[in-house]
Amino acid sequence: MSQTYEGNCFCGAVELTVTGEPVAAGFCHCSSCRSWAAAPVNAFTLWKPEAVKITKGEGNVGVYHKTERSYRKFCKICGGHLLTDHPLWGLVDVYAATIPTYRHEPKLHVNYQETVLRIKDGLPKMRDMPKEMGGSGETLPEEDPVDTAGRAALRNRGRAKVEA
Repeated sequence: MSQTYEGNCFCGAVELTVTGEPVAAGFCHCSSCRSWAAAPVNAFTLWKPEAVKITKGEGNVGVYHKTERSYRKFCKICGGHLLTDHPLWGLVDVYAATIPTYRHEPKLHVNYQETVLRIKDGLPKMRDMPKEMGGSGETLPEEDPVDTAGRAALRNRGRAKVEA
């Protein structure tokens, strides 16, 4: 029997379930996801559309799409983010934070070239997206979380002259 996970928006007016296991799970570092999530990274879980069901408050679900790739859905009452339909890929991203009973087990990072938060966790860091999703399929090296600019700032700390 497939596992079912329940989730809801911030105020609880919209509820959803996802059933089975996601097609993929990871972290997105693109500027759109960061801006939408108001966070330095978005924890995603990609599901087949038939695995995702709005079980309460469907009339309270609003949609915003900046591009044809992503239809972001949210609660019209509280503004709480729910999921993003990705019609070109035939997948739905239910944000990991939306389904608290689901144990997020990320397998990769996508759009890492746009990161503002380097994460050293041993997972593959895709420059953009996997080839099968229209990306380059290129991976980036996992660097020390303190990047080159950060190391330079640390070296120069205390060397700056204070002028009166």
